[in-house]
Amino acid sequence: MTDAGEPNLGDFDDTGQFADPSGGDATAGGGGAERDGDGAERDGEADANADSDADADSGFAQYAMDAAEAATADAIGTVSVAQGLRVAEDDDETSLKAFVTVGNRDDVRIGKYLVVPYPDGEQLFCRITALEYDQEFRTDDATELTARRRMQTGRGDFTEADYKYIAELSPVAVLYSEGGDLKRRMVDRVPKPGALVRQAGDAEQIKTGLAIPEDGVFLGHLSVGGETVRTAAEPPTVDYRLKDDYADGDPLVFRHTLVAGGTGSGKTHGAKNVLRQYLDRTYETDDGRDARAAVVMFDPQDEYAQMHDDNPALDDEWARRLERENVAHGGHDDTVALVPKEAGVSYPGRGHRAEQVEFTIPFSVVNEYDMPWLVAGASLNENQYPALLTLINRFFRNYSGGTYQQFLDFLDDPALKEELDETGRVHEATFDAVKRRVRSVPSGVFDQDAKPITELDTTLVRPGGLTVVPTYHLSSARAKEMFVLAVSAMLVDDKLSNAPRSDRIDETPLVLGMDEAHNFLSGADNVQAQKVVHKFTEAAKQGRKERLGLFLVTQDPQDIADPVFKQVNTRLVLNLGDEEAIKSVNIPPALAKKVPYMQKGQQVVYSPDNSEPVEVKGLPVCVTRHGE
Repeated sequence: MTDAGEPNLGDFDDTGQFADPSGGDATAGGGGAERDGDGAERDGEADANADSDADADSGFAQYAMDAAEAATADAIGTVSVAQGLRVAEDDDETSLKAFVTVGNRDDVRIGKYLVVPYPDGEQLFCRITALEYDQEFRTDDATELTARRRMQTGRGDFTEADYKYIAELSPVAVLYSEGGDLKRRMVDRVPKPGALVRQAGDAEQIKTGLAIPEDGVFLGHLSVGGETVRTAAEPPTVDYRLKDDYADGDPLVFRHTLVAGGTGSGKTHGAKNVLRQYLDRTYETDDGRDARAAVVMFDPQDEYAQMHDDNPALDDEWARRLERENVAHGGHDDTVALVPKEAGVSYPGRGHRAEQVEFTIPFSVVNEYDMPWLVAGASLNENQYPALLTLINRFFRNYSGGTYQQFLDFLDDPALKEELDETGRVHEATFDAVKRRVRSVPSGVFDQDAKPITELDTTLVRPGGLTVVPTYHLSSARAKEMFVLAVSAMLVDDKLSNAPRSDRIDETPLVLGMDEAHNFLSGADNVQAQKVVHKFTEAAKQGRKERLGLFLVTQDPQDIADPVFKQVNTRLVLNLGDEEAIKSVNIPPALAKKVPYMQKGQQVVYSPDNSEPVEVKGLPVCVTRHGE
């Protein structure tokens, strides 16, 4: 038996079994082959004017068109059994295909979401993974019919009805109703042959099928192949959100986020839009309070302080659209640019109207926050590092609030070098190597004429506030690294410590953002990198408990240390052209193939604890000021 809407003429040996609708023999007319009494095929006498019109009235073509138009108006086709119909636990063993009728073929695309009903009212939610043409009739008949028609018309016309159009489907979930709510479960049953296949056009249906939360932090709108998925609802789009409550565990912000994208992919634009949402969120603390989140963002290009200002391109119409979808927008008044002070350089700060507060790093943080690695340098090896610890501990026993210059003077004491060498605690060659590394630290970083960062904890972290630490004005990559690592390590220490130095930092839910994160959290094989990576790995592991979320932005995700990367639950992957970078983000292969072709703002969202992997289109307009 053949499928409904999918004729297979292979069961019939004689084309004469199909009568012409006008009552004539199906073999009569035009370019069809006729048979003599002995069954031998001979050429028919072709009428000069009988070409495709006659063929369109033939039994073959009429039968094909009738079948193609058999489906109901709101369906795209029917479930096919011509090549097997099987649902299995192993995706590779699943065989699920749909015959797509002629009138619907232009509307189907790889990646589109479909639903197939079961007789009892449940539905199979699935996705198109492949499309193909197949012969409508037996190969020899189709070849003869098609060849003669095209030869007689003198055109290479393509007639859809001559071919079957098959969509290969990947089952995602079974949808069912329980207590008036639509729910999903794993695929555990096969649809019936001939069941109608429809495009998923209901937002609740799509969200349930993909396990997208109804509420949460807005990331963008669901899309397929760069086209926004549309429904019959108002608004017609399907919003994609991240879980941000405690109903099913901890909010995903505290399980960390990675934004990866190349230059021009819309990475910073998208990151601003997401961070703006967190500034209006509240989270439960250990003592039962609801506290507003604070965001601290390290900014290498001086772009994030612009979030203080409104976007002139966001007009009233856009504002109403965003309000309807509960998307936070507009400049954030409580934005402070906390500016690192380095000797000999200045911060222009002309690209925004946020308040500016200068700070310096007191050398004492090396002792107070246990950061000897801050002055270790990239080339200090494992033998030299213990010597540095010995020298730092000795120094702060004598100078409790000592400065960097005092430490340099301390190292210049020949008696100290001789004593440590004679006692076997630090060899003189090791002492000299450590001294060179310490002196290689940019001289203008510590102890400058500004307020120490240790006294600015209530400015650094403010409930509901955005603090941006710009670094583009600093003199060197080493200076930038020292400021970013010193401040971020302070935040992490106060979050993880049982005896925090700052109650404000300890008690405030915190999103710690780091642009160009690969420059600070790389897996480089040196002592400093190892210490930093260990600190941030612990921060990532304990983030849920301590209400600390890492928000890492990078164009080189492959350079982020693996121990940190493994703790990131949500990955927003925009256009990446580098094959190694795409491979490193570890998203499903079908979506990874799309990444190099994504337009600005398009992204793959891979968040296993939130939803199925999907493609999302970010807002084309930034919700705050962005750019010149």
